[in-house]
Amino acid sequence: MSEDNFTRIMSIDFGLKRIGIALSDPLKKFASPFLTISNDEKVFTNLKKIIEEKSVEKIILGLPEDSPNSSKSVYNDVVEFKSQLENRFNIQVILWNETHTSKIAERRIIESVKSKKKRQDKGLIDMQSAAIILSEYLDSQTQ
Repeated sequence: MSEDNFTRIMSIDFGLKRIGIALSDPLKKFASPFLTISNDEKVFTNLKKIIEEKSVEKIILGLPEDSPNSSKSVYNDVVEFKSQLENRFNIQVILWNETHTSKIAERRIIESVKSKKKRQDKGLIDMQSAAIILSEYLDSQTQ
């Protein structure tokens, strides 16, 4: 069976400026950081291209714990983004608790990226966070 017959799962670490993306392998066993895109007027065009090119069947969207007292909370933005994804792409979107993924991602980057300058690339953290979200989801499906 060729890889073309397989679909993938995509995860998204949503941010107001950047969106980190990770993809599963075709067998849906492993999560890999894929890329970071700008959250701008081209965000849905860019996502559509990835969804089509990578045969994405489902999206796992990181959801921060809601803390209404925090001015930095993007909880409502994520819920709205989920609705837009479902409506535009007719695709299943699952919300996944992303609490602490950024901290785990930072640790992984410190351990694996030697260049201090490269470690400061915020896009690295975003796509690594997306990979952690996807890993957690994939692990939950095999239990």
